[in-house]
Amino acid sequence: MARVTYYIYTLLFSLLANCGRSQPYSSDAYPLHRAQQALTHVIIHDIFSPPVASRIYVYAHIAAYEILVKEGKEYKSLRGQVPALPVIAEPSEEISYSLAAVSAFLATGKGLIFSEDMLEDSSKIILRYYKKKVSGKVYESSIRYGSEVAQKILAWSKQDRYTETRAMRRYTLLKADGKWTPTPPVYMAAIEPYWKLIRAFTLDSAAQFKPAPPPLFSKEKESEFYSLAYHVYTTRQNLTKEQITIANFWDCNPFAVNVHGHINYATKKLSPGGHWLSIAGIASQRVQASMMKASAAYTLTAIALFDGFISCWDEKYRSNLIRPETYINAYIDEQWKPLLQTPPFPEYTSGHSVISTAAATVLSAFFGNDFSFIDTSEKEYGYAARNFTSFRQASEEAAISRLYGGIHYRTAIEQGQLQGQKVGECVLQKIKLQHNQ
Repeated sequence: MARVTYYIYTLLFSLLANCGRSQPYSSDAYPLHRAQQALTHVIIHDIFSPPVASRIYVYAHIAAYEILVKEGKEYKSLRGQVPALPVIAEPSEEISYSLAAVSAFLATGKGLIFSEDMLEDSSKIILRYYKKKVSGKVYESSIRYGSEVAQKILAWSKQDRYTETRAMRRYTLLKADGKWTPTPPVYMAAIEPYWKLIRAFTLDSAAQFKPAPPPLFSKEKESEFYSLAYHVYTTRQNLTKEQITIANFWDCNPFAVNVHGHINYATKKLSPGGHWLSIAGIASQRVQASMMKASAAYTLTAIALFDGFISCWDEKYRSNLIRPETYINAYIDEQWKPLLQTPPFPEYTSGHSVISTAAATVLSAFFGNDFSFIDTSEKEYGYAARNFTSFRQASEEAAISRLYGGIHYRTAIEQGQLQGQKVGECVLQKIKLQHNQ
């Protein structure tokens, strides 16, 4: 019997409880939203880093999207718009495009995770939705076609240099003043130091949107760098209740280690990319989007997130900047601790600032600049929903949350937002999902 974890019990209960009820979103898109949730649960369970999580999401969503566009007339294929996307043949049998797309999404995701049995258990429940909607013959042909497409997408994914980066030598720390070093409480090794080598979807190169260099490192109290660090220090000392709420809401740390005396335990949370894909789903549900439109929103967002991480990680390991926690403990207050756990990679630029701005840029173009929504993405992890009047407002809050959390200097946030804006605009320039664009 397949291994079933707490996460699957929660998901299956949710799915079964909602089957047959009227949904708060289009029943047409219901299985895709549930598939996205199921994949997210496994990504959290398997503790994938934010860049790797973005890779899993983008290939899964492209697999679904490339099937759905074969039936729709408004949207068009990504072939010719992204590097080396293989030809996806027309189905040779009668199929349900919706079923085939969801099946392909799940099969692709399954090929990119560790806990395959966990996603397989979810898949059985999700796909059961179609049992009473299509004939047995169409059901089987749709599953076959979805599997064929998934295998093509997975084969394509193996050409993006991800596998090669797994075999590269362990990252060597640069032992010099101002350079990044691992941080408390467990001093984890550098995460994804070679991510800039991964094939992007829209970027000409990882360094295409190279930001301005960070301020020159200095220990002197009169220096700009000391001032930046002192600003982080005093901000942490004077946080309001609302600022603490904002920092925790946007923490999105997939693996936070909690230390209580001699007891250590990890808390798993939604990744930054998972949070923004959740927002894409929330927006789709709010407008009662069809599966085709919801898939387009997910796919466009996933591409922006994926390329955003490549752009950001290129700069992180170029500037290799010391984190506020390390600097403040060495030169200001050795007892100081940030509100949030410092992530295990260099400081500049702020990853959340880059990817949140990139995602908000494409979502604003897709749904509108003044699109209000209630973000319930973190409710499952104990945080109350937050209201936003636009995707831009949400991205700005995500960015400044890193200052409140004590893990970024203001320049990393501001330059990260500029970098993310450029990535988002690049995605919109290169990717045209609708025929009328």
